[in-house]
Amino acid sequence: MRTNQAVRPIRVMARVLRVSVSGFYAWRSRQPSKRQRSDAALLRRIRTIHAVSHKTYGAPRVHAELRAEGVQVGRKRVARLMREAGIAGVSRRRRTVTTTVPAPEHTSAGDLVRRDFTADGPNRLWVADITFVPTAAGFLFLAVVLDAWSRRIVGWAFSHDLKTRLVLDALDMAVASRKPKDVIHHSDKGSQYTSWAFGHRCRAAGIRPSTGTAGDALDNAMCESFFATLECELIDRHRFATKAEAQIAVFRFIEGFYNPSRRYSSIGYLSPAEFEAAHQPDRAPTATPKPETCP
Repeated sequence: MRTNQAVRPIRVMARVLRVSVSGFYAWRSRQPSKRQRSDAALLRRIRTIHAVSHKTYGAPRVHAELRAEGVQVGRKRVARLMREAGIAGVSRRRRTVTTTVPAPEHTSAGDLVRRDFTADGPNRLWVADITFVPTAAGFLFLAVVLDAWSRRIVGWAFSHDLKTRLVLDALDMAVASRKPKDVIHHSDKGSQYTSWAFGHRCRAAGIRPSTGTAGDALDNAMCESFFATLECELIDRHRFATKAEAQIAVFRFIEGFYNPSRRYSSIGYLSPAEFEAAHQPDRAPTATPKPETCP
């Protein structure tokens, strides 16, 4: 009635809807209830959290962020308010470009993980893989090294091609920042990870290489999960004109959002950095590296 009162008489609409005119005016002048005011305040906070997450968070992560801020609220209430306001997270897609190409002439390491990606501390198990970022200038390739304990990206590198140099750069960054002792490095059987140069670098750093099946997502599910997050929360939502533009965006996503802030369900809805700080209070924060230049 309020919406149409400029074009229809109130008395006519009240008679059609079988309500009283006085009831309509009483409703219009009534102040919002305590619950409505609370919902409105909560929705404003939900909108802020959703915006800070680059509009990627769904109800579970928004709820976790609210709880971290000390707001006692049920997840169903958060989900209801987001649904009514048309606020939603993002969904994942599947990769369509193959980055894993095995080399039959290479001798690969054995599988030391066997799909068990649990780790009882930092630098016990790293998982690594390669993905691509489409741009108007062609594909930009990204290699990452992820610590299975905290889900933190501890090494990453960019390249215009899929040569072994890409995975060596990512490994070098991880070794320099974490200084591991006897860590397992698990990847697929892509030629980059089974090359002599990569094996030599692992031996020199005291790293135990491990490989699963080439092209099998389940044999490297943790890294595939990160790539799915990167794709749906960044790559699918942008169109990059140049590789440099894509490189800066991915760097900001990893070091400006994913590592320090993005909440991960498998570690209690903490971010990787928060998880490490909670379990290693004496550990000094790692300095954020500068973006590397593609060779």
